[in-house]
Amino acid sequence: MIKLVVFDLDNVIIDGEAIDEIGKLANVEDEIAEITEKAMQGEIDFETSIKDRVKLLEGTSIEEIEKVADELPLMPGAEETINALKEKDLDVAIISGSFDVVAEKVKDKLGVDAVYTNSFSVEDGKLTGEVTGPLVSGSKLDVLKDHVEKAEITLDDVVAVGDGANDISMIESAGCGIAFNAKDSVKEIADIVVEEKDLTKVLDEIVNQLTTDDAETETVEEEAQEAEEEVVEEAAEEETQEAEEEVVEDAAEEEAQEEKPKKADKGLPKSDFVLADTMEGVRKQKDEKEAEISKVAEEREEYNKIAKEQRKIRDELNASLKENLNKAIEYRNERNEINKAVEAAKKARNDANNKIKNLEWSSGKRDKIKIENEIKKIDKIIETRVLDIKKENQLVKNANDLRKQLMDIHEDESVKSEAQELKKLSEEEHEKVIELSEKAQTAHEEMLKYFRKTDDIRTAADEAHKKFIEARKNASAKHEEFKAILSDIHVINKKLGSNKPRRRKSENKSSSGGNKNREEKERAEEIFEKFKQGGKVSTEEILLLQKYNIG
Repeated sequence: MIKLVVFDLDNVIIDGEAIDEIGKLANVEDEIAEITEKAMQGEIDFETSIKDRVKLLEGTSIEEIEKVADELPLMPGAEETINALKEKDLDVAIISGSFDVVAEKVKDKLGVDAVYTNSFSVEDGKLTGEVTGPLVSGSKLDVLKDHVEKAEITLDDVVAVGDGANDISMIESAGCGIAFNAKDSVKEIADIVVEEKDLTKVLDEIVNQLTTDDAETETVEEEAQEAEEEVVEEAAEEETQEAEEEVVEDAAEEEAQEEKPKKADKGLPKSDFVLADTMEGVRKQKDEKEAEISKVAEEREEYNKIAKEQRKIRDELNASLKENLNKAIEYRNERNEINKAVEAAKKARNDANNKIKNLEWSSGKRDKIKIENEIKKIDKIIETRVLDIKKENQLVKNANDLRKQLMDIHEDESVKSEAQELKKLSEEEHEKVIELSEKAQTAHEEMLKYFRKTDDIRTAADEAHKKFIEARKNASAKHEEFKAILSDIHVINKKLGSNKPRRRKSENKSSSGGNKNREEKERAEEIFEKFKQGGKVSTEEILLLQKYNIG
């Protein structure tokens, strides 16, 4: 989970290199820019580069430097990005080999939580040519580790954004490293590369990371929620089943009431029905109540039908929900496995790169670079300064001596061969990183697709469940209404001298018993026609004729 975002300052938060702009005050911008570029490319170590550049600024007014710092432009999107990160409750820090005179102004402008930089040494308002601070000899990773320890978080909670060689240590170690308009050496080790000079593109990547973290968290929460919902649904189903059983039992009671008049009132509500004054009026009341109870029974059955349909829809959706959730989890697990392979390939690549670096320094390359830089420095002094002949001759002699030393340095061929093999291995592992990262991204997108689909299905299932519960409540209400009318009918039947109510018929559908009686009567009439025409009649057929008083 992202908790801290760390930015480099020069060419990241501000659009430019602060020391290059300050160098214009002392007319040494070209020399400083050259050293800066070599440091950015990793050709010289940062400690040497910062000391050499600040030495060139000796005597520059600190007041003038502060004016330059005020005018340094922010990178496009810087203010929007920092504000958005703060709104998401993320801490923002700057770790830079640049200078506090610039960083503190940026901190105040943007509301950055913490800055770690170097400082110019100043005497009598002018630079002494010396530099101090945690990032002169220390690495950005060392500073970052101290910060996260104090903040009680881990490096996995950090996003690091930078562009130069001295950013590599923190970009490589952070949970997410972003190369912003960076050198090739930084792009190779970064998790994300942003090529546009617009910090909102970095913001987009961080928001994507936050979305990924939320999706993973949501997976766990959704699984728990699903389990909880299943329990709730099972409880609801049990209540529904009890309600259905109660309706069945009540219906069975009604059947029993018709067959056993003595127990007709059992389970029915007490009736306050007022009978008509005449028998004709009572019979009319009975017809009205039987029509009313038939209508209520049909309405109850319609609600039961709706409940059954919605329950089926809900159960099918819940089954589909589980399938989609399982798919999402499968893609999440696949992504995580691929990411493990990505980390292994990164480690192999970085190990090879570190071995290459050690071999190059041990093979004499470091000494060659140092001597070449010394020669260039002497040549620059000879070309640009007015010197007395004695001093100039000495400088020429020093340069020639250095050139002789340079010719005597020979790189070990076996070391060069080993370095080439390691470089090949590094390139192969980097290709793996790129290929596997693309696969991991594909799996991640599939995971999110199935999670979104799961949300849609859950919403539809919840809606079906609500309709199911509503229909069951309406059916139960209609059943209570049914029982109340049935109680009134019993009161009417007692008045009419019969405790057995007439069999009710739906306007649209006759009972199965009615159908049977009608069929028997039709058969009896056919038997009588056969008898009239002289046909023989069996004992069973005679009984049927007697039952319906035919003949």
